[in-house]
Amino acid sequence: MKRIEVLRDGASAQYGSDAIAGVINIILNDAPGMRGFVQAGQFAEGDGTTWRAGAQAGVEIGSARFNMTAEWSDAEFTSRTRQRADAIAFQAANPGLVVPNPVQRWGNPDLETRALALNTVVDTGEAGELYGFVTYTETEGVNDINWRNPATNPGIFGASAAFPGFNLRSIYPAGFTPIEGVDSQDYQTLAGFRNQTGDFTWDLSASYGRNATAFFLNNTINASLGPNSPTDFNLGKLVQSEFNLNADAVYRFDLAPLAAPLNFAFGAERRVETYAIRPGDPESYAVGPGAATGLAPSSNGFPGFSDIQSGEWEQGSLGAAVRYEDFSEFGDTVNGKLATRFAFTDNLALRGAWSTGFRAPTPGQLNSTSTSQGLDTVTLQLFTSGRLSPTNPVAVFLGAKPLEPEESETLTVGLTWRTDYGLSGSIDAYQIDVSDRFSSSAAVTVTPAIRAQLVAAGVPGASAFTRVNWFANDFDTRTRGVDVVAAYDRDIGPGRLNLTGAYNYNQTEVTAGSIAANPTQQRLFEESRPQHNATASATYGLGPFEVLGRMRYYGEWTDSTGNSTGDIFQSFGAITFFDLAVTYAPTDFLSVRVGAENLFDSYPDEAVFQASRGLVYSRNSPYDTNGAFYYLRLETSF
Repeated sequence: MKRIEVLRDGASAQYGSDAIAGVINIILNDAPGMRGFVQAGQFAEGDGTTWRAGAQAGVEIGSARFNMTAEWSDAEFTSRTRQRADAIAFQAANPGLVVPNPVQRWGNPDLETRALALNTVVDTGEAGELYGFVTYTETEGVNDINWRNPATNPGIFGASAAFPGFNLRSIYPAGFTPIEGVDSQDYQTLAGFRNQTGDFTWDLSASYGRNATAFFLNNTINASLGPNSPTDFNLGKLVQSEFNLNADAVYRFDLAPLAAPLNFAFGAERRVETYAIRPGDPESYAVGPGAATGLAPSSNGFPGFSDIQSGEWEQGSLGAAVRYEDFSEFGDTVNGKLATRFAFTDNLALRGAWSTGFRAPTPGQLNSTSTSQGLDTVTLQLFTSGRLSPTNPVAVFLGAKPLEPEESETLTVGLTWRTDYGLSGSIDAYQIDVSDRFSSSAAVTVTPAIRAQLVAAGVPGASAFTRVNWFANDFDTRTRGVDVVAAYDRDIGPGRLNLTGAYNYNQTEVTAGSIAANPTQQRLFEESRPQHNATASATYGLGPFEVLGRMRYYGEWTDSTGNSTGDIFQSFGAITFFDLAVTYAPTDFLSVRVGAENLFDSYPDEAVFQASRGLVYSRNSPYDTNGAFYYLRLETSF
């Protein structure tokens, strides 16, 4: 990676859907040379051992530049867990059994990642520049989900007349903890041609990207199949792909009394987005003979995608700037942007922008149906939720409406400055109004009548549903905030000092919609992330040595856990982490870094409402909750 560009204001008029509040552009490295690194690290608790290695090679062949990158990482699991109270009670009541301690672990998953990238640019002279890239990433990971207690889950361990003489305790005498895993492949490729002739710049490109994630579940059971059930399941696969054709152009012309040329950008885009669900093993979604006697159907922990859920849905769009875009699934949108910058001096400028934007519902949100299981933290009973397509006849009967795009209006104004003595910075204020935001609808309790309708409609797993919901255009929000960034870079004493700091204040309030009439959901949306965040770092280089110190501050926030009877809330206080790294570079081609993230091994408040599940720290935390991480990194280049 060469650099990252951050466009802070609304950019839907330029980039289309999802660019409501800005865009991050990743510029791939095209520099010649070779470089590589190896890194090893571990958390202070003695777990989460992580290995990383990577290499990059850039070459020039005639008028062409090629750059290839390969990276591998392997991170072992972490566990910040206490034994569940019900597991302690079960062990006491069954001293002849060996109950694992803990029965399930909460923390980072076992995760292995492999990535490749190839970037190329070919200069064809006056005709223009040919460019392209290919990236591929493969990820494999596993983690625990909730332990199934034999003493409190009759829907799993109960006796059934369908299977005389069979008892699941013969397979799982101490209960079981399903192990959920993913195997994901992500790749994208792009090819384009661009040129600049005087004040006119144009760019033609085609791209294709695809992400396929397969799910599996081990160490579990389909209780309704009794002794005929496997204990490991292939749950199916989700596939998202997108094909784009782009034509972009910019014309610059002088316009008095502007000090700089006026940019006029225009273009067109054709995009086809496809979402597919591939079914899992039939046993992962089967409703076996034991279901009639109360045993839970489907693979316990994560029901597989059924042949009824499976399918492939496509959404096409044709766009043009100002920006007009027409989607095959729901209609068209028109968006625009106006931005300006006024320089008072060479070192001080005022900037601002106004734009409209949108976010289109995906084919998955429009069409897919899914099933999930949760654990009530009060009763410790499992509950099953179903998410229906908003076009499902039962969902329509219950009040669902067709999805429309989210729409936004963004206003930003800011000031940038720099000085001759190394100090520079910016301050930007923004307001983003978003209407018709996507959200899961309020959960509807499944009555016998609703269950009968769902079963008659062939909805997979419906016989076990306790509640259902669907995606909806549910509410409107207003987000206001301030970004402050400052940097100082100057020779101090025998070395060079670099200071950077950033502060963000971000407040979101629900202004309309059904969620505004629901204090519980409104609080969750408005308070689930810190309003105040700040970072500061100081780097001092002296000869072959460089020392980096960094501070990360996160303000107060609120978390919740969803139970079968509603949400339980807890407020978490502000926290500050400190990082430290020392680098020694004996030559221009070799460096060694020793570092610590969360140097003082700080932990946030404990998640009291999750204690019954053995969880110590909230899994929804906006920061890492594994304590101090220490690492050693070796880098080389030539």
